[in-house]
Amino acid sequence: MKDFFYAIQDLFVDVLFAPYDALRSLELENWFAANSISWIFLIIGFVAMLYWMKQLKIFNDNNEEDKSISSHSFL
Repeated sequence: MKDFFYAIQDLFVDVLFAPYDALRSLELENWFAANSISWIFLIIGFVAMLYWMKQLKIFNDNNEEDKSISSHSFL
């Protein structure tokens, strides 16, 4: 069982995280290149937020949301 966990460790450390180690070595040369993955995720998140806000505006303009003020039935 111990070898199984060492195999998982080797997979992640030697194979899956190798691109991140390469990007880390760029940090002294170019900060923007070293943080390119973070910039990509930041751009994706910003575009998703803009899309979400656009969809919320469409539903708000169509008056599809029930905005009536009411309490729960048990009150």
